[in-house]
Amino acid sequence: MARMEYVTDQIVDGAVDGNSAEALFELGLMYSVGRDVEQDLVQAHKWFNLAVVRGKREAKEYRTELAQEMSKSDVSTAQRMAREWLKMH
Repeated sequence: MARMEYVTDQIVDGAVDGNSAEALFELGLMYSVGRDVEQDLVQAHKWFNLAVVRGKREAKEYRTELAQEMSKSDVSTAQRMAREWLKMH
């Protein structure tokens, strides 16, 4: 379990430090399927949204697919979380 947390932390650090669209996209993938983290569609949508903002076109398709499985409230929460993340980074 500690290894999974370490890998997740490395990806988050890469996303923050390098503003890497690829790292942001990878976080979206992880949260969307529950790979190395607990599945969380709100978090996945947030990370895909941020990856789109940073130029990862493929993330837009994933974000759109996720949004169809989510409530409007959850999509709004994910969008708010993405805006907050951008303000901090």
